[in-house]
Amino acid sequence: MKQLYKRTETIQEDKVSGFCPGCMHSTAIKLIGEVLEELHQVDKAVCVLGIGCCGLHMDYIAYDNITAPHGRACAVATGIKKASKDSLVFTYQGDGDFASIGLAESVFAANRGENITVIFINNGIYGMTGGQMAPTTLMGMKATTAPNGRNAAEHGYPMHMCEILNQLTAPAYLVRTSCDTPQNVLKTKRAIKKAFKNQIQGKGFSMVEIVSNCPTNWGMDPLASLKFVEDKMMKEYPLGTIRDKKKEGA
Repeated sequence: MKQLYKRTETIQEDKVSGFCPGCMHSTAIKLIGEVLEELHQVDKAVCVLGIGCCGLHMDYIAYDNITAPHGRACAVATGIKKASKDSLVFTYQGDGDFASIGLAESVFAANRGENITVIFINNGIYGMTGGQMAPTTLMGMKATTAPNGRNAAEHGYPMHMCEILNQLTAPAYLVRTSCDTPQNVLKTKRAIKKAFKNQIQGKGFSMVEIVSNCPTNWGMDPLASLKFVEDKMMKEYPLGTIRDKKKEGA
């Protein structure tokens, strides 16, 4: 019988996922591995990991990776890419790492048009460190540092990283996807593949933002968290391509 689907070899066979049940990190990591295999880039891949749940990535993958100081993943990735131009260098970061502690590094890497790729997991909260409010936490959404819910007067408004980076001239590709449905999983895989191809072709900075969930810190079961993603998160962070320079004729 012809095999139609197999486990990606970029995930170590002897590892069992330590992510919480229903978390989309596992799906995102699988998609990255599948794309690397399909593009024959596994041996050239270098993943720069952010701190937090994103850092657990290192426990499962069978390609080169390094953990950056909190928020400095884009800076580390920039250095690696400049020193090893043939490597496929990408960061894997959460909203606290990419959009808060590392905001300066993230924005300036994008502004310089560094030829790297960012995989940005947006679940609206700090996951591993205990459920604190993140830059992407929704209005009214509770967190350990916002027990009464986020309010504009005290905390400001949710930050939309695709739209923020879209104000810059240099980025080549900015897209927001999710892994909440099979259809969106396929769209996310296509987005990751396009972002990696952009780097291979020297087009510059690409970011794939994946609107995700955090069942544990949201205090929900996996199915309820998916409904929250669809009903709440996607209203604040609508999916779609924000910028594609090829389409713009650049």
